[in-house]
Amino acid sequence: MTIASAQMTKRADVTGHRVTGLVLLVIGLAIFGLFGAALEPGLETKFGLNPGFGSQAIKIPDLVLPTQPAIYMLAGMAVFFGAWQLARGFRSVGAVIGIVAFCFIAAFLLWAARGKTFNLVGMLSSSLVRATPIALAALCGVISERAGVVNIAIEGIMLMATQTAVVSATISGNLYVGLVVAILTGMLLAAIHAFLAIKFKVDQIVSGVAINIFATGATSFISSRFLERNTDVLNNSGTFPVIAIPLLSKIPILGPIFFANNIIVYLMILLVVALHVLLFYTPWGLRTRAVGEHPKAADTLGINVYLMRYVNVILGGAIAGVGGAYFSIGSVGRFDEIMTAGKGFIGLAAMIFGKWNPVGAFFSSLLFGFADSLQVKLQILRVPIPSEFLLMAPYIVTMVVLAGVVGRAIPPAADGVPYEKD
Repeated sequence: MTIASAQMTKRADVTGHRVTGLVLLVIGLAIFGLFGAALEPGLETKFGLNPGFGSQAIKIPDLVLPTQPAIYMLAGMAVFFGAWQLARGFRSVGAVIGIVAFCFIAAFLLWAARGKTFNLVGMLSSSLVRATPIALAALCGVISERAGVVNIAIEGIMLMATQTAVVSATISGNLYVGLVVAILTGMLLAAIHAFLAIKFKVDQIVSGVAINIFATGATSFISSRFLERNTDVLNNSGTFPVIAIPLLSKIPILGPIFFANNIIVYLMILLVVALHVLLFYTPWGLRTRAVGEHPKAADTLGINVYLMRYVNVILGGAIAGVGGAYFSIGSVGRFDEIMTAGKGFIGLAAMIFGKWNPVGAFFSSLLFGFADSLQVKLQILRVPIPSEFLLMAPYIVTMVVLAGVVGRAIPPAADGVPYEKD
């Protein structure tokens, strides 16, 4: 029986390698056929490596590539990796898939910007900014689910925090007051979710959905009834200014992307590092992971399971509150109905793709932020793709990631399971 099981596993692995190799081959051929074959020879694509006006970064020469040969080279790389995977297989299939995906995206950009100039640094900087609320939502999910509580309410928490942030900042005339109020709003709603899920053992999905519905209805009512009629008094806060870090902001390429942003982007980066250290290198993180994996064993060792779950969910709400503040006082300075646009749910996808790890969730969020930024840039370049399809890009990426990753991603063992003390 054991030998038969081993043979079946081996056959499944071989089949998986072959399917992956065929898919990579098809992608390579698609790069050749879709982007390279129909191009006129002699076209060049210019990638701008310098930010726009007002940046302190040192200027460097732009990258100019011959469009068709560069696309053919990328297609050849993808075909090579696909053929090798089909014939012999790679040990690290994920890395190979990432390389081929990069080849496809790079070829697409070369084709989309053929004969034009494409500000690559500007798009990467925009990707980080657009990834900020997604990353904060993902971090909220990580810290909650590591303790064993599923938090579907992130979207509603962010939406409520968005509104309270702009209203309090407008009334007080202080953006930092708005940020603090957004954090408190997130903590309050997260505490309600925690109370329902931990104390009363309400189904955690149902509790989260209820908060999302409440937030959508409440913010829409307040916006139509009060904010639209009193815009200058209640809905006109302004936004946090860009803070350029001395010396670091002058580094070519990296400086404009990472070291010339507003305070919410910096907070997001600090939270990624801080949460990673706390979860994996401190006693608190060990207790959190123990509660999420085996709460009964943690309780036996004297860890207060209920307290750990309350603390983690409420801290996650505070992080989601910062993410909500990004949409109003960190971006446009006003509140519009449903302006979070599903970023809380995309953050949950990034959390799963990042395997419940803060650093992994951050890099996954960059992928979604890149897709969001790309659709804006492509509209500017007037790519012959309907704008409706371009707007779908972040959500298509979300579905692809979930379809390909959820089956292999392993959540904490006690995630979503109410704990009952003996």
